[in-house]
Amino acid sequence: MTDTTQRNRPDNPDKGSPGAEAKKTSVTKRGGGDPSSRGRTTIADGVVEKIAGLAARDVVGVHAMGSGLSRTFGAVRDRVPGGAKSVSRGVKVEVGEVQTALDLEIVVEYGVSIADVARAVRENVVSAVERMTGLEVVEVNIAVSDVKLPDEEEEEQEPRLQ
Repeated sequence: MTDTTQRNRPDNPDKGSPGAEAKKTSVTKRGGGDPSSRGRTTIADGVVEKIAGLAARDVVGVHAMGSGLSRTFGAVRDRVPGGAKSVSRGVKVEVGEVQTALDLEIVVEYGVSIADVARAVRENVVSAVERMTGLEVVEVNIAVSDVKLPDEEEEEQEPRLQ
């Protein structure tokens, strides 16, 4: 009886019994492979524009986004009933399958270091876009179109009549 017991024991106790191995290999997977590799995901330019616009506005020293003309039209559009504030104003993107490039137009506040603000905007935008979309950001071009002076009136004043 001792002889039979020795023959039924596995040579390597970590592997388990030979019958258990056969059961593992007989299990069939449906769908053929990793679920994350099934299908394709596309990300619209507008999605990346919104992410970048919000990330750029989060940086201290950024007063507004876009050129003077686009901000003026945006202020009018924001006052129209049903018009929503455009978070993608001042942002243009090109989205490929795995990479994206962005162009931002910003207005900085007077007294801040434009180089520091641009660096912070670039870092924040790259981080947010890559984290949320999985796309590689190959470049973020920043154009500073204006400086907000402390004594300038706000372009987007609250309406006096309600």
